[in-house]
Amino acid sequence: MARWAYVNGRYLPHAQATVHVEDRGFQFADGVYEVVTILDGRFADLDGHMERLGRSLAELRMDWPAAPRVVERILRELARRNGLVNGSIYLQITRGVAPRDFKFPANAKPTLVMTAKRVAAFAKPEQLEQGVAVITVPDIRWGRRDIKTVGLLAPVLAKQQAAESGAYEAWLVDSDGTVTEGSSSNAWIVTGAGTLVTRPPSHAILNGITRLSLLRLAAERGIPVEERPFTVEEALSAREAFVSSAGTFALPVTRIDGRPVGDGKPGAVTMALRQAYLDYAKGSTAA
Repeated sequence: MARWAYVNGRYLPHAQATVHVEDRGFQFADGVYEVVTILDGRFADLDGHMERLGRSLAELRMDWPAAPRVVERILRELARRNGLVNGSIYLQITRGVAPRDFKFPANAKPTLVMTAKRVAAFAKPEQLEQGVAVITVPDIRWGRRDIKTVGLLAPVLAKQQAAESGAYEAWLVDSDGTVTEGSSSNAWIVTGAGTLVTRPPSHAILNGITRLSLLRLAAERGIPVEERPFTVEEALSAREAFVSSAGTFALPVTRIDGRPVGDGKPGAVTMALRQAYLDYAKGSTAA
């Protein structure tokens, strides 16, 4: 099946989708994005992604390129054209095209781009059976990590370092020794007492939409939760650890910097929350 993209009012073959050389997303990373997962033909957490997109736009004083309901309609049409059953749609909005100048342009029209990706599976069997490894690296990002901007150079460097170390993800560590989040995920641990711990929302982290759903699902199941920072050492002494994102749901972490977490196997709380999220997402709005 052909792969289709969307650019500023036009559905185009993916290879023909382009933006102007003076688009501010390209020149200044002056833009925001969301990734919406499609699972068994249904959007996962679409309302949450649209709400966060609106928040990111407002924080950067950027206009919607079209009414939110129209953007949702484009999402659905792009999913249909690509025949997506399992996959994702990447949605990016920039401030638009204007002569290069640091100040906001007066009359630029926002650029809206969407691309689609099909996936065979959201996790490899061995990742669920054995868990994945993470490494820890200093968090060198800017101070407004809560805005989902396209300025992702620091996470790119962290993810590359993880790959070169044979790890799946990098956990970013603040100057006080606490874990903020992963390069493209939220970070979680389960203490020896069975309490779920993850960093509270603030300017220090991106408040993941999957993260919010997992917190709700944990509460529904009576799993005790603490939203607070935790250190790398606390993570290494935890019973379980995992990462969450739109594409990983809840993925067990069994090694941190080469050292085992718990018994070195995926934990019961992690796998129960993963299944709970899958059940929830499969009952979501059809794509």
